[in-house]
Amino acid sequence: MATIKEGTLLWQPDENRKLEANIYQYMTWLEQHKHVNFTAYHSLWKWSVEELELFWESIWEYFDIQADQPYKAVLSSHDMPGAKWFPGATVNYTEHIFRNRDEQKPAIIHSSEIRKTSEITWKLLYKETAALQQTLKNLGVHKGDRVVAYVSNIYESVVAFLATASLGAIWSSASPEFGTQSVIDRFKQIEPKVMVTVDGYRFGGKSFDRLATVENIQAELPTLEATIVIPYLQKNPDCTRLKNTTMWDEAARTNVQAELAYEHVGFNDPLWVLFSSGTTGKPKPIVQSQGGILLEHLKALTFHADLDENSRFFWFTTTGWMMWNFLVGGLLTGSTIILYDGSPGYPDKNMLWKYAERTKMTVFGTSASFITGCMKDEITPGKDFDLSHLQNISSTGSPLPPEGFQWCYDNVKEDLWIASASGGTDVCTAFILGVPILPVYAGELQCRGLGAKIESFNDMAEAQIDEVGELVLTEPFPSMPIYFWNDHDGSRLRDSYFDEFPGTWRHGDYLKVTNRHTCVIYGRSDATINRGGVRIGTSEIYRAVDQVKEVADSLIVDIPDKNGDSFVPLFVVMKDDYELTDDMKQSIRKQIKEQCSPRHVPTAMYKVSDIPKTLNGKKLEIPIKKILMGKTVDKVVNKGSLANPKSLDYFVKFADERLETKIK
Repeated sequence: MATIKEGTLLWQPDENRKLEANIYQYMTWLEQHKHVNFTAYHSLWKWSVEELELFWESIWEYFDIQADQPYKAVLSSHDMPGAKWFPGATVNYTEHIFRNRDEQKPAIIHSSEIRKTSEITWKLLYKETAALQQTLKNLGVHKGDRVVAYVSNIYESVVAFLATASLGAIWSSASPEFGTQSVIDRFKQIEPKVMVTVDGYRFGGKSFDRLATVENIQAELPTLEATIVIPYLQKNPDCTRLKNTTMWDEAARTNVQAELAYEHVGFNDPLWVLFSSGTTGKPKPIVQSQGGILLEHLKALTFHADLDENSRFFWFTTTGWMMWNFLVGGLLTGSTIILYDGSPGYPDKNMLWKYAERTKMTVFGTSASFITGCMKDEITPGKDFDLSHLQNISSTGSPLPPEGFQWCYDNVKEDLWIASASGGTDVCTAFILGVPILPVYAGELQCRGLGAKIESFNDMAEAQIDEVGELVLTEPFPSMPIYFWNDHDGSRLRDSYFDEFPGTWRHGDYLKVTNRHTCVIYGRSDATINRGGVRIGTSEIYRAVDQVKEVADSLIVDIPDKNGDSFVPLFVVMKDDYELTDDMKQSIRKQIKEQCSPRHVPTAMYKVSDIPKTLNGKKLEIPIKKILMGKTVDKVVNKGSLANPKSLDYFVKFADERLETKIK
């Protein structure tokens, strides 16, 4: 696999592409209505963060936000935490989904390992949302009540969310591959009144019945009054062991004459609860507001993803990842959103590319690991499928290496806008992302998002350019958490984001802002590799290791010792039964030495069968580091949050053997 220099220019939009971009229309509107003129993206961004109130007020006006009561101010203060946006205003998220839609156009295209590809029109989506809203009302759901969902990435899940939000109730979802305790750890914290669930799911060609799990979840949720069951795995599931059930057909299709009524709630009232991965304890219940999410998703998806009613917007996700919420937000722009439930590699790695052809996808949202996996498997989607409709590939979850960018241009499409993005569950958006009027450089994120005052801080809390530092936000942002559930004094929220730099949000990633205003993410700052005082992000190590085609995956940690030095083991998963021979180790060392530095060559290398990951595919760097430093598993890892908990066994044994060797 050939390397490519970070920062290599790969693509530039032509003048027509720029003029057609939604953000260009917004800039024209600003000139006409606000008498501010911008000729370049960076000058627009600078204005958006230096004139924060003017910018977000312009977003309110540009998107014609419907409010039952007007706002008294744009921003109560610039203090973090504690800033309140548009106090006094009352809004409803679902109302903005359904306004001015062509009833006959598809709102959702969906498919799964169980279901064939089909379309849901705006008319049908409205009807079923209105019907389910009536059912939820009949079940006693009111503003502020919690509706939780143990559901697959299927269109019924979208209906359930929209009906919940229409009532001013609070949504929270988990994917059915989450185990019993993981779901209980999440849902029990927020005391739900109603649960929506599937009976099971299919992944990788295998069926997984979940009715026993649902029964156990019900038993641990004393506030639960009703459960709505979506028959997904089976047409007629046996729900006799479940309590107070209503089947989906009865809940969403018996009130078809109902009209949606919108409960207007305070701009800063909760829309949903998202949960952190929970790798080191009970997941954090992150609460975001109806108004903050509404404004941020309209901005990000219209200007940065460039969505409109002609777009077909896909992201490979589950309901347990914030990208599901972001994907559903695509409906705010009038675009058609595309759902898929199942394995991205079943029956083979070409499956999602076939789906892109079949659905005439315009935006293909995925993870960096999926792209690097396609690269390693040497598949050629552009040659094998008709991807003429595809305009954009967006990537998140981890940094997309420069070679991943190049692979897309070589093997998917030459005229392609690639947008690598970085954000997180904490804000339910990306605040470093793409924009269609800027060039694409290998390994770089195109821009800091409008209204997001992102900086790279050094240890003295000074903003720096072209140096790697802590990713921070120095001004409030609408989709920041309004609070953590049951965090009555706000201490848990402050400790999570504001402990390092009081009054400034520390996100926990390493960031470099380049001289041309692009950005590079280097992985989690608390997982950095520090050799001889020279720090490097783990993503740089992984990029180098990925160049060795025989390696399928890897994980590196830095274990400090009492002498001020450190032990840096690299754990690798080999492809196709390859062995980690001395020659192979030498190849890996060479890649790291040449691409990173001689200092960052690992102390030792070990072959493992699997790398521990969260249910959302994030590598467990920090917990593994703590285990290898002698911490017990139960103190650092919540096994229920993992996709592959058995993979921990190797690392526990490794830590024990290392300790025994030290004692001897």
